[in-house]
Amino acid sequence: MNIPHAIAAIDIGTNSIHMVIARSTEGGFEVITREKNSARLGEGGGDMKIMSAQAMDRGIEALRHMRRVADVHRATIFAVATSAVREASNADEFVDRALTEAGIDIRVISGMEEARLIHLGIIQALPLSNKRSLMIDIGGGSTEVVIADHTEELFARSFKLGAVRLTNRFFQSDSLHPASIASCRRFIESTIAPNRREIRQLGHDIAVVTSGTAETLANMCWGLHHSEAPRSINGLTFTAEDLHTVTELIASAESSAERSKLPAMDSQRVDIILAGALILDTIATSLGIKTFTYCDYALREGVLLDASRRLQPHLDADLHNVAIESAKKLSIRCDDDPTHSATVARLACLIFDDLVKLFEIDEHNRIYLEAAALLANVGITVSHSRHHHHSYYIIRNAELLGFTDHEIEIIAQIARYHRKSEPKTQHQQFAALNNKDQDCVRLLSGILRIAIGLDRTHDGRTIGVNVQNLRGKLVITAQGDSVNDLDLNLYATRERSSLLASVFSCPVVVEEKS
Repeated sequence: MNIPHAIAAIDIGTNSIHMVIARSTEGGFEVITREKNSARLGEGGGDMKIMSAQAMDRGIEALRHMRRVADVHRATIFAVATSAVREASNADEFVDRALTEAGIDIRVISGMEEARLIHLGIIQALPLSNKRSLMIDIGGGSTEVVIADHTEELFARSFKLGAVRLTNRFFQSDSLHPASIASCRRFIESTIAPNRREIRQLGHDIAVVTSGTAETLANMCWGLHHSEAPRSINGLTFTAEDLHTVTELIASAESSAERSKLPAMDSQRVDIILAGALILDTIATSLGIKTFTYCDYALREGVLLDASRRLQPHLDADLHNVAIESAKKLSIRCDDDPTHSATVARLACLIFDDLVKLFEIDEHNRIYLEAAALLANVGITVSHSRHHHHSYYIIRNAELLGFTDHEIEIIAQIARYHRKSEPKTQHQQFAALNNKDQDCVRLLSGILRIAIGLDRTHDGRTIGVNVQNLRGKLVITAQGDSVNDLDLNLYATRERSSLLASVFSCPVVVEEKS
């Protein structure tokens, strides 16, 4: 496998767009350079329901510049977009322009996936292996909260609390309305309230905060007691009491001009820092947090490691484990026979592994097949009739950790075509895929149909399967458990073989191992 010389991770946020370029190493990555642009995609968007033309232009120009920088370093780009893009009604226009004008393929991620990637970034920068961590990332459009025992996530939520979002809502004028701060605090408290009890019951040993807003607040808290800037911001600690003092200082400033004069104030955040400070200060009070530790790594570093693992899956199984565990949890909740689905997933992967040896198939697609096999029957929770259609919609609207929005679409379509009609361009969702993704869905749903046939009896009596290409025929050989016959399973497999035969343009022969 060809490993890229470098990886460029781009985080397209509500307030700014960040890029970090790094070389992949066995232990993680080595940073080459960083870029930042305050594009303010969520500015003036009516609670971020739409991206303005000006904001979109700023974002595209920033991405064009980052594309040029990435090309200089011969870096493979992985770009993710968060709340400003995922909530905007014209998001597709921005994503399309990014691809055509900047040559960057953006993956729009859910709030839960954003939280997972932030967690992945943080644990690379701070020694948290023996601690229960409460992690908070304050972005422009949302605030992510994660509680974890090192790599195991116990709680993850994305709240619509962001520095830009709340500035647009409560602090549009440069002069503060007397009631605006109290109203903003009440809004933050009410947003956190449904999860407050669970978060406090889980508890934490360390509260970690990250993002540009958090960095500014950490520096300002440091400045209350020191005349010189800290040598390193990563790992810097500050108390909730100092945070409250800084928040009051920010709130007491009569204008942005006065606020900009405060020690350690970031000039690019003057207009949104009050909302950001109120978010963190109110969360501290609501959750009983006494001390914060600032982390310099966040979403973009999580994207970087995530991308590295995708390109080199043999180096680390964590990404696969997170994604498949997420699929298993949904299967257990919605599938009336998750054991059968697990058996089908195992058989499907065995078939895929043999086909990879015979044909030019992207081995990274294996995880899509495994997830789709686990989830193909979740639609039964709605009704058995047309449950493949229901499965599509359940998967499509589930927040599967470890997968991007586009990958969830592919998985949902593979599951949708596990029975009944084969993929057709007359079907709206399938037609919306590009040719490469259509080929992927056809291949993997063809394999899934075969695997389902091999466990038609729902009892795991087919214990193995082998695939060979013999004289222009695809020969699938099933191995039984030596106790039960495979007649029904073999019949069902043959009945489901036409799609796979069409994919490879050759007959499919199904037989039992003698």
